[in-house]
Amino acid sequence: MDSSFDAASGEIEHTSGAKAPINSANLMPGLKPRLTQSVDTPVEAVAGVPQISLAGRRFAESVAIMARLRGPDGCPWDREQSFDSIRKYTLEETYEVLDAIERRDWEHLTEELGDLLLQVLFYAQMGRDEGKFSIEDVLEGLNRKLIRRHPHVFGEAASAEAGNRAAVDAAVEGSAQKVLANWEQIKKAEKGDAAKGAESLLDGVQRAQPALAEAAKLGSKAAKVGFDWPEWRNLLAKVEEETAELVAAAEEREKQISFGNDGQKDKGHDYAAAQGEVESELGDLLFTVVNLGRHLGVDGEMALRGTNARFRARFRAMETESGRPLGELRAEELEALWVSAKRGLAGEEAGR
Repeated sequence: MDSSFDAASGEIEHTSGAKAPINSANLMPGLKPRLTQSVDTPVEAVAGVPQISLAGRRFAESVAIMARLRGPDGCPWDREQSFDSIRKYTLEETYEVLDAIERRDWEHLTEELGDLLLQVLFYAQMGRDEGKFSIEDVLEGLNRKLIRRHPHVFGEAASAEAGNRAAVDAAVEGSAQKVLANWEQIKKAEKGDAAKGAESLLDGVQRAQPALAEAAKLGSKAAKVGFDWPEWRNLLAKVEEETAELVAAAEEREKQISFGNDGQKDKGHDYAAAQGEVESELGDLLFTVVNLGRHLGVDGEMALRGTNARFRARFRAMETESGRPLGELRAEELEALWVSAKRGLAGEEAGR
């Protein structure tokens, strides 16, 4: 039976028009998890769980806001976004969450978690707009996965009903290691069918990691079957080759619209294709540079983080040394300040 959440009443409304309080059975139709309470016990009665009438209403409001932003009378910027265009924001928000945690900035973490949740709502609304999936599908999949992978909490029958096909021992006896072992077995069983007939040497390299790390690991895996450059000097020639291809793609893209003036023309098919080629060639160049680092024994991520830190320090030194706002200086003045800051900081490092 199809149903929807009524934010005003805090109830589940079925297509028949009947309403029912929100409880575990309504949230997961057809699934009866073995909780310590009855399946008809309202979720808010479970110790440690926030009142669903409040959390649910606020979540429903967020979903409605996102739908409005993407709607005909919504925000032009939000309406023109795609799955590809907001990927970078998802990565950015993820790193900001990690940064807030590392700094123990709990107030800021609350805001950053909201920004990360916005990314989920954005993708889900685009999925609904394109008829691919909805936020309801996302939540149902998550709920079923949590029950499926926690037979020691919800019971083996509920885990199986949620799709678990792995034979695991739910009696973990308070052992986190046993929980993780079960989790991995259940996860492996979930992916078993999809993995058949599609095995590759590179399947062992996870996509869910920073792109620089993934590039290095892909190169390392390929090297095990001899698909690699003989030595680091060969990669220098490859860097030159990829740079030339990037220049050619950029010049072709510039025929559409000059860089820095993307908003001056309607972005038609030719523009999109040319920009895609630039992105592809830049990616090839980055991949080659990362694998040059691998041959030199340098981790690309750590190397770039070091460069970022040095840039911050040098730029801050420029701001300190300048008697005027940097925005008021000519290009040659900025360059002179940069050189001075670079030398000064290098001297400080040498003196330590």
